[in-house]
Amino acid sequence: MMKKTVITVVGKDRVGIIAKVCTYLANNKVNILDISQTIVQGFFNMMMIVDIHDAEKDFNVIQEELGQVGEETGVIIKLQREDIFDSMHRL
Repeated sequence: MMKKTVITVVGKDRVGIIAKVCTYLANNKVNILDISQTIVQGFFNMMMIVDIHDAEKDFNVIQEELGQVGEETGVIIKLQREDIFDSMHRL
């Protein structure tokens, strides 16, 4: 059963942001289903839909560790369950 999750990454653009996030996801068996990335006037913005069904770590651990990856990279990384994300952004 798929466990869709939304990852957002926001911050000042720099080399290696996508590489660090994707490396973490691959190392933790998180499958990227969809990805969108833009850079606007030097600011990086990425949104990913991922499946954490096969991940060996708990959602909260992945959430915390991605936050640490963000701190190391100089960006803010948020992980949210798809249903909560949808509820928060419903008009």
